[in-house]
Amino acid sequence: MQHNSSKRRAFLLLQGPHGPFFNALGRMLCTADCEVWRIGFNAGDQAFWRDKARYLPFRDALPEWQGFFEQTCRDKAITDIVLYGDTRPIHAEAILVARRLSLRVHVFEEGYLRPYWVTYERDGSNGHSRLMQTSVGEMQKALELSDMEAPLPPSHWGDMRQHVFYGALYHWFVMFWNRKYRNFRPHRTLSVTQEFRLYLKRLLLMPAQALERRLATRRIRNGGFPYHLALLQLEHDSSFQMHSPFDNMSSFLAEVISGFAAGAPRHHHLVIKAHPLEDGRSPNRRELRRLARAHDILDRVHYVRGGKLAELLNEARTAVTVNSTAGQQVLWRGIPLKVFGDAVYDKDAFTSAQPLAQFFAAPTRPDNRAYKDYRRYLLETSQVPGGFYSRSGRRQLLRHVVDMMLSPHDPYDALRHGTAAPRQQLSVVR
Repeated sequence: MQHNSSKRRAFLLLQGPHGPFFNALGRMLCTADCEVWRIGFNAGDQAFWRDKARYLPFRDALPEWQGFFEQTCRDKAITDIVLYGDTRPIHAEAILVARRLSLRVHVFEEGYLRPYWVTYERDGSNGHSRLMQTSVGEMQKALELSDMEAPLPPSHWGDMRQHVFYGALYHWFVMFWNRKYRNFRPHRTLSVTQEFRLYLKRLLLMPAQALERRLATRRIRNGGFPYHLALLQLEHDSSFQMHSPFDNMSSFLAEVISGFAAGAPRHHHLVIKAHPLEDGRSPNRRELRRLARAHDILDRVHYVRGGKLAELLNEARTAVTVNSTAGQQVLWRGIPLKVFGDAVYDKDAFTSAQPLAQFFAAPTRPDNRAYKDYRRYLLETSQVPGGFYSRSGRRQLLRHVVDMMLSPHDPYDALRHGTAAPRQQLSVVR
């Protein structure tokens, strides 16, 4: 796609992560002498955007969105659009229009190597990422231009509490201050009120659930049995919805339980690891017990609420997932991994093509050297140190990502052209 690089850049920001990140990003783009506008779709978007003169509310029904967006791009001479996640309907339509108008499309997502990095790409992410069509051999060739060591994650980094807090606050604004946005409809199936209650419940129950998680993890690690991990995802997450062969998480659980019962040695156990942001909207735990009882393996199946994965991974025999980014942590440790959906790390060199029962019985190991090259390629390109939700994480992210957005090359071409900015070792962020 050709872009006029001599023209003053004008950025139009759509929906971003909950919280103040897009506001901070917009301020820095303004400092870099760019024009910056923001379209808001509800009171939550409006509350976190400080520059009211540069705020454009969309209050019409969804069928009017494409025309409104295209006219805005023409009226404001927009050169770039910025969004978080590329599959929600308003963003998918905007991307189609942007391509027709030859605009740059900047896509943010949670990090493929989360939680220590954020993903920044052009044109698409996850199943729409350029990584899906890039072979490990092509990545290794591009890495010949770099002799840097891959940065290590910091010893402390976490913004889960801030993530949940901003999610609850965002939905509070939408629930109580949305009078001017009567046509707003969330891209998820639950109502805004239901979303708010779930975020609030999650925030209040975090201490109790952390204790339950520690006790369950301790029982598994002290159990003395070999175990396999199944990594659950949020059923409403766009990566699962758009790039998965399953309609819901219950279908994935049925596949895993059936394969484990048929193939795993009888002294092996199965640990089901919930997503850190799981809030109970999907009856995964109840469904798991039903399936395990039906296959007569209830005493060999364990459920662990969210939290960090490392403690369980260190002693796991294998892991299975639809397309969770947690699969990257599995491969980093050289553990056999089975993937069902479209994932940027699903490469022949390091994910298993075995039928599930055979995988549980005698898994093939990943090519760890190939994975390390793949991981270093991501860290040299689309994985940016920092986070969306904590103040220190945003500072770290903004140090890098604005220059990447202003570059004429996307992160992958920048490495190939030798123009990628060097990545610093991550500092410890508490």
